[in-house]
Amino acid sequence: MESWLNIEGKSIIVTGAASGIGLACAQELLNDGAYVTVCDIAENAPALEEGNGKLLYVRTDVTSKASVDAMVAKVVETFGGIDAIVNNAGINIPRLLVDEGNQFELDEAVWDKVMNVNVKGLFLCSQAACRVMLKAGKGVIINMSSECGLEGSEGQSVYAASKNAVNALTRSWAKELGKKNIRVVGVAPGILEATGLRTISYETALAYTRGITVDQLRAGYSKTGTTPLGRSGKLSEVANLVAFLASDRSSYIHGVTINVAGGKTRG
Repeated sequence: MESWLNIEGKSIIVTGAASGIGLACAQELLNDGAYVTVCDIAENAPALEEGNGKLLYVRTDVTSKASVDAMVAKVVETFGGIDAIVNNAGINIPRLLVDEGNQFELDEAVWDKVMNVNVKGLFLCSQAACRVMLKAGKGVIINMSSECGLEGSEGQSVYAASKNAVNALTRSWAKELGKKNIRVVGVAPGILEATGLRTISYETALAYTRGITVDQLRAGYSKTGTTPLGRSGKLSEVANLVAFLASDRSSYIHGVTINVAGGKTRG
């Protein structure tokens, strides 16, 4: 008997899946029976249950073409092809355009690091996976964006810019690849439950750029007055959408970025 999503045995790559959203996506896809390749720069594979699927871990630097090409070759060798890729690998380093205190000012090193992972890495992974998909005549590219890519974000300008670039790539590649039976879609999470990515260094920098203390920043996590649903999102809710988009149940969704933000908008 087929499941509703019917993604059992589909070969799906998830980048940056050692933690956070990527980890949740990988676990959901495994639960649904997919053959999941987890890619990350972490030394060791994350603790995941294979469930009904199969798991392959390939240590990958998404900013290196050689590393990405080797990963894709390993996936094809192991699972025979690529049905979908979830471009989730990303990095966020809070900085101010100009910092008179000279502690957290945006510089070339930070700019290059964020753009290399969030934009160049997504490009390299999409291109390598797309070459395989074109031979098969089908595939899905799922790009992880962010609500702040649409809204902008105080202290996170380079991250917001990188995510808006992701939105533009999603729309542009959709126009190129739709005629080849390859769908390209984006996912833009809003405020989500806490993950291990909220490190003290990240929180210290973000609090500084907003002129508040770390304690005040943490207190703000629970304030959801700007979210009509009145709560933070769950990682599983992003993962559920990703699994749906990777399936043929979403076969006419193409060239758009879907917000998973509880209705939160500027208005």
